[in-house]
Amino acid sequence: MERGMYIFLNKTIVPEQDAVVSVYDHGFLYGDGIYETMRAYNGVVFMLEKHLDRLARSASLTKLTLPETGFITDAVYRTIEANKLSDAYIRVTVSRGKGPIGLDPALCKEPTFVVVAEHFKEYPEHLYRDGVKLVIAKTRRNLAGAVNPKIKSLNFLNNIFAKMEAKERGAYEAIMLNAEGVLAEGTISNIFFVKDELLCTPAAEVGVLDGITREIVLNSAIKSGMRVSEGAFYPSDLFNASEVFFTNTTSEVMPVSQVELIAYHVGEVTKSLHALYKEEVAAYMKRYGKSD
Repeated sequence: MERGMYIFLNKTIVPEQDAVVSVYDHGFLYGDGIYETMRAYNGVVFMLEKHLDRLARSASLTKLTLPETGFITDAVYRTIEANKLSDAYIRVTVSRGKGPIGLDPALCKEPTFVVVAEHFKEYPEHLYRDGVKLVIAKTRRNLAGAVNPKIKSLNFLNNIFAKMEAKERGAYEAIMLNAEGVLAEGTISNIFFVKDELLCTPAAEVGVLDGITREIVLNSAIKSGMRVSEGAFYPSDLFNASEVFFTNTTSEVMPVSQVELIAYHVGEVTKSLHALYKEEVAAYMKRYGKSD
C-alpha cells in the first residue's frame, strides 16, 4: 500500500488526511491569500530566499501576516524530509484564515499556513527537444490598478480562464495580453522571444509577475553578452521573432514551437539560456553543500 503524504499545516506536520482547512477559511471563500511555488534539486530548495522575499512582498501588499522567515524555511525542509523527497515540488500557501462570512479581513484572527511537498517528475524530454504550442488568449490580464501583478495571489480565475482557452484549442499554454493589447505573460509563466538578435521580454510595468526564473535568465543573457530588451511588445513582434520560449520555476526554460499559426525552431539562444540556467542551479547547489 502506497504511503500517504505529509503536509505542514499551521504549526506542525500532519498526515494528508488530517490536513483539513475550514470551509469558513477566507482563502476558500474569497481567494484571499498568497502562495509561492518552489523546486528542490537533490534536497536543496533553489532560490528559497528569493521565493520567501517575494512571499513577504505579496504579504505586505495584501496586509497579510506571515510567520517568521526562519519558521517558513524550517517548515519547508521539514515537509520535504517528512515525505522523504529529494527532487521536489513545493508550494507554500498562506490564506487570511478562518472567519465569519464577509469581506473584512479583520474577521479572520489568524492566517492559515500550509506547505505541500511532492515528488517532482521531470517534464518529458521531447518538450524541450521539439517545443510546445501556445495561443494568445482572448482573456486579458487583470488591470494592474485592480489586482497588482506583484502579488502572487490565490485569486487565479483570470489565469484559469486563459488556461481553459489554451486547452480548448489544443495548446500547452496561453499568452495573455494586458488591457492595451500589449504582451503580458502566460498563465503561469513569463514570455521571451528573440528578434533581430535581441532577447525580448515584457517589462514588469506592462503588468506581469516578475518571475524568479525570468530574472535569472535575463541576468545570464546579459552576462553572456546578449542584448536584452524589457519593454512593451505586441503580438506582431512575437510573430516576427526567430525563437520563443517561456520560463517558470518548474519547467525552467521551455521552448515554443508554435504561437497561433506561426512556427518557430527551437533555436540556439533558447538552448544556451537553458544550459546557463542549469549552471546557476549547479552553482547554487554547490554553494549550499550539495551537488550531483
